[in-house]
Amino acid sequence: MSAANFRYAVLVEYDGTNLVGWQRQKNGIGVQEVIESALNNLTGSTVAIQAAGRTDAGVHASGQVAHFDLNKQWPTRRLIEGLNYHLRPFAIAIIDCRAVSGDFSARFSAVQRQYFYHILTRTAPAVLQAGQVWWLPRPLALEPMQQAAALLVGRHDFTSFRAAQCQARSPVKSLSELSLSSISLEGGLETRITITARAPSFLHHQVRNMVGSLVQVGLGRWPVERMAEALAARDRSRAGETAPPQGLVLARVWYPELDFYERSDASLT
Repeated sequence: MSAANFRYAVLVEYDGTNLVGWQRQKNGIGVQEVIESALNNLTGSTVAIQAAGRTDAGVHASGQVAHFDLNKQWPTRRLIEGLNYHLRPFAIAIIDCRAVSGDFSARFSAVQRQYFYHILTRTAPAVLQAGQVWWLPRPLALEPMQQAAALLVGRHDFTSFRAAQCQARSPVKSLSELSLSSISLEGGLETRITITARAPSFLHHQVRNMVGSLVQVGLGRWPVERMAEALAARDRSRAGETAPPQGLVLARVWYPELDFYERSDASLT
């Protein structure tokens, strides 16, 4: 970044249902393209933006972080309001904006990333939550899934849970958390399960592939120990199916110098 530029970080929320993912692509509209267009309309100049993670088509975000450089200082409140005006009618919103140092990187400065994966189990299909959950018509056994999830926590070779097109240099990752919680509603007629995955970084489709395997355990098709066997095999064919994208949400990104989650109106200057 040149001395004449000013760097800003934004907290972004979006519904990925009708988008091709974060990255600009030729086969549809991506979040990156929409925000860059809004920045260009607002500032009158061409602005590039980089995100903490490239979510896939259909994946949502409540805590995506991205940064960009402008050639003059802007009040952060004006950036938020102006960008949200130009983002219409897309299901994308700028929740917060902060001025950051010139060496801040939404991608490379991140120390932890957290995803939620939402599953709805009930006989009737999802209607109000369509596009936001993985609907399963059969109940899942939560306790065996929790036991299986614990086997994946730690530093491992996650080749079995890695997409074939993954470009990461190494399949070895440190999984800080993989936990499950549930709530039963409507007199027990439906259950909403949330899977929380947290790590410094993830392989392509790692979360969705882990979720797909956990569901096999929850349905009783796999014993708990099969998860450890799948991990040790280092073979994608030994793990479960890739869970659909609509249940996945990029929820939070942690940085040493920035915390969007302890905000006050005083930050909007």
